[in-house]
Amino acid sequence: MAGLHATLRPASSSSSVSSTSSHSRLLLFLSVLLISLATFAFIIQWRGGLPDPITRWPHENDPLGFLAMDLAGPGRSSSSSDACADVLGQRGVASFTYYRNWNFSFGPGSGSKKGPKICITTSTSAGLEQTLPWIYYHKVLGITNFFMFVERKAASKNVSKVLESIPGVKVIYRTRELEEEQAKSRIWNESWLANFFYKPCNYELFVKQTLNMEMAIVMAREAGMDWIIHLDTDELIYPAGTSHYSVQQLLSEVPEDVDMVVFPNYESSIERDDIKEPFSEVSMFKKNFDHLNKETYFGSYKAATRGNPNYFMTYGNGKSAARIEENLRPNGAHRWHNYMKEPKEIKFEEAAVLHYTYSKFSDLTSRRDRCGCKPTQEDVKRCFMLDFDRNAFIIASTASEAEMHQWYHERVIWTDTALKQKLLKLGILTRIYAPMVIIQGLRESGIFTNVIVSAWSEDTKEKSLSSTKSNNSSGNIGTKGISSRKFGYKESQATIRKVLNFAGNGSYAIPPQSPPSMDDMHLHT
Repeated sequence: MAGLHATLRPASSSSSVSSTSSHSRLLLFLSVLLISLATFAFIIQWRGGLPDPITRWPHENDPLGFLAMDLAGPGRSSSSSDACADVLGQRGVASFTYYRNWNFSFGPGSGSKKGPKICITTSTSAGLEQTLPWIYYHKVLGITNFFMFVERKAASKNVSKVLESIPGVKVIYRTRELEEEQAKSRIWNESWLANFFYKPCNYELFVKQTLNMEMAIVMAREAGMDWIIHLDTDELIYPAGTSHYSVQQLLSEVPEDVDMVVFPNYESSIERDDIKEPFSEVSMFKKNFDHLNKETYFGSYKAATRGNPNYFMTYGNGKSAARIEENLRPNGAHRWHNYMKEPKEIKFEEAAVLHYTYSKFSDLTSRRDRCGCKPTQEDVKRCFMLDFDRNAFIIASTASEAEMHQWYHERVIWTDTALKQKLLKLGILTRIYAPMVIIQGLRESGIFTNVIVSAWSEDTKEKSLSSTKSNNSSGNIGTKGISSRKFGYKESQATIRKVLNFAGNGSYAIPPQSPPSMDDMHLHT
């Protein structure tokens, strides 16, 4: 028996060692597996998922494809309902924890009842891929009403039908009736905008925007608005300095004696040449002079300009919001004024307007295609107010595709990593992610998809343009109901003389202006 025990002891010891070794290997395998899965999940989230599907938006000349996509219902093929979800829905997009399960409520009465009522007016020709994110982003910020003067693509049936269906949006078409009404405006008989009359391209747009702003003031007053902002559809308000990321909060804190507030603009600084949807793909911006100290600004002026004519490629004098008051008038696309007094103006120290300019390579050719000027240094001065626009027009009109890409890489795209890091450290460049996060959250909530489906699921019987304008309850309007008296050109001669005398005090329309240059440095010392 002793011998038996002697022979069994080694066998038992060997079995125990083998069992312990197996358990160790299993634990090691499970640990490695868990770490690998966690790493894989982190990489997937960090990479942001698949490319933004909004870039595959159908062409406006393909209305059947548009309809098939947006009228699709449950059980349809992947080319219908699935395509709709792919374009502005939840597929292939990154998950943003902070905005998950947000309740984006934009129905009647969903806005804040405590804050001021704020509206935006715009003149646009953009499609839904740009205007839908633009509208709903600003709704999140507390904007309740939008007066949209539309033409070209924005006025097409596929786009305008959706815009008309959005609560708080009024669509105004550039019809002959509208132009005849605006031709009666008092502005044509005054001097403050006269330097921009009867000129092509940007000058013509500037006058058109001003006339549209004049009409929007009337609509805003009738809608009970407290503030009005003019904004292009390639611009987003950035309400920095507020605890709730709210334009309502910003404007509710403005002193009562202030008539107008200025949002300095930041300019997009793109890092790729294949951007399709700037609001979702651009995070780097160049700060405005007003939000930098002059030593930093002028000390790095040359590096920040990168051989372009100025610190910003386009304008640098921001956009503004004005209280709805008697005798309010536009003062060009960037400012407001008053016929009867000098308005008190302040400038926000943190809040800004994010301007997504030349953020897509196609912006070069789109500007060229909208303007019939000759591509010469002399003729472009008649068409464009800023040097970079002039240079871009000439390149787009005279260079080959390869030369255009090279110019775009040298003048627009930020590819120098060391320079970017230097300017980010100095605060000249800054990273802003909030608009990307909000718009992505809106996509995930399905709002864009729902508004398209809802608009096209209604009765689609053909209606005449006049019937649509007079009957559409969502706010599609022409100029009916806006009387001549409200625009002021039938006022008494005594009032007109009084206003003209005041208007002659040198307050001329403020055009898009470049930021200070090195030649202006002595003015800021």
